[in-house]
Amino acid sequence: MPQLHLPMFPSGATEITASLSFCRTAETVTYFHCGMPVFSHDKDDRASFRLITAQLHITSGAKQAELARAFGISKISVKRAVKLYRASGPAGFFADRIARGAAVLTEPILQEAQSQLDAGQAPRAVAALLEIKPDTLLKALRAGRLRAPLKKTTPTPRRSTAPATLPAKVSAQRKTAAPRWGAEPAT
Repeated sequence: MPQLHLPMFPSGATEITASLSFCRTAETVTYFHCGMPVFSHDKDDRASFRLITAQLHITSGAKQAELARAFGISKISVKRAVKLYRASGPAGFFADRIARGAAVLTEPILQEAQSQLDAGQAPRAVAALLEIKPDTLLKALRAGRLRAPLKKTTPTPRRSTAPATLPAKVSAQRKTAAPRWGAEPAT
C-alpha cells in the first residue's frame, strides 16, 4: 500500500499545490516538494524564477493557473516560460537576447554621411545622396550617432561706442505719437 505524503511545509511557506510550496526569506526564495527543498534562488533573479515556474509545471504537474495564482503573476507569463522551456530547455532562460543590428545605417553609410555633413551638406541633401529616408538620418543626428554640421556664421559688424542720436524732431514725434493699437501714450 502506498504511503501518503503529509504536507509538511516550513512555517511561512505559501502552498502552490498539495505537494508544492515556496517560502521567501530575507533575500532568497526556496521551493519545496513534499517538504523537501528542491530549488533556491535570489529574490531578484527573474530568469531563475521563470525557469522554476516552467519546471514546476512540466515536471511536478502543477497547473499553470495554480502557479499564476500562487505567485501573483499573469497566466500568459507562465505560458511563455513553459513554451521557452520546451523550446530551449533551461539554457533558454539565461541566453543573451538576440538583437538585430543596424538595417539601414550601417558603419560605411554612417561614415559617408558624416563626411558629407562635415563638408557642409544639408542633412536632407545627404539623405537624398545616400538614398535613405531623411527621417532616418535626422534620427541618427538626434541620437548622437552623427554630428550635426556647424552652421556658418557671418561676422557681425562692429558697433561704435558712441551713442546714437536722433534728430530732435524725430525724437519728439516718438514721445508723443500714439501706439498703433490706440492706447494713450505714457507720460
